[in-house]
Amino acid sequence: MSSRRALLVVPENNTTMAPELSALCPQFVPLVVALVQRPARTLTRADLPAYAESTLAAVEPFLATAPNLVFYGCTAAGFLGGPDGNAAMVAKLAARTGGTVVSTAGAMVDVLRHEGVTSAAVVTPYLPAVNEGLRGYLAASGIAVETLESFLCATTAELGRITSEQVRDLALRTATPGSEALFIACSQLPTLGILDDLRARLGIPVWSSIAATAWAGTRALATEQTAAVA
Repeated sequence: MSSRRALLVVPENNTTMAPELSALCPQFVPLVVALVQRPARTLTRADLPAYAESTLAAVEPFLATAPNLVFYGCTAAGFLGGPDGNAAMVAKLAARTGGTVVSTAGAMVDVLRHEGVTSAAVVTPYLPAVNEGLRGYLAASGIAVETLESFLCATTAELGRITSEQVRDLALRTATPGSEALFIACSQLPTLGILDDLRARLGIPVWSSIAATAWAGTRALATEQTAAVA
């Protein structure tokens, strides 16, 4: 059993991130999950204040265990709030939990910067408002969206029915011969079994929201361990 106490914070409809993150980061198992109440429709900017309150309420029952690491996997809320809004939510979670907080929206930027790319093809399930938020989030970090294709899900039920095969097929249709990288955004989309195949087929860096979050969490743990040794 891991000595690290990790808490995953996700929308209540998310059934994908916990098992995929656990598979990618066994060092954080058992992974405790806090479910955030949300509308059954897609989020809008008007929902963000209430969603932030719901996020803080969702972690409250787990504070007694003092998580070392908190994964904030609410991707759409991060995009809608922009870098400043996402950073503010990360700060609130860090203050409330006392742990290091890794956000999925932030991890997306960090992993693409790590890959050294200046643009990416992007696959999402989102409606236009969230997609525009994603474009703006990346643009603020110096990364352009080369192409973007979406499943355009209006409800969480539609989102939950998307299969990994559908994600792979849309990803292959989205990437172009000039793509520097491909990013699959949304921590509900299943990607664990398709990323290696996409990387082999496309010959470029391919990341998903969950894989990027796992990567960022592992780096955060390594940074803590290095600091402890020093």
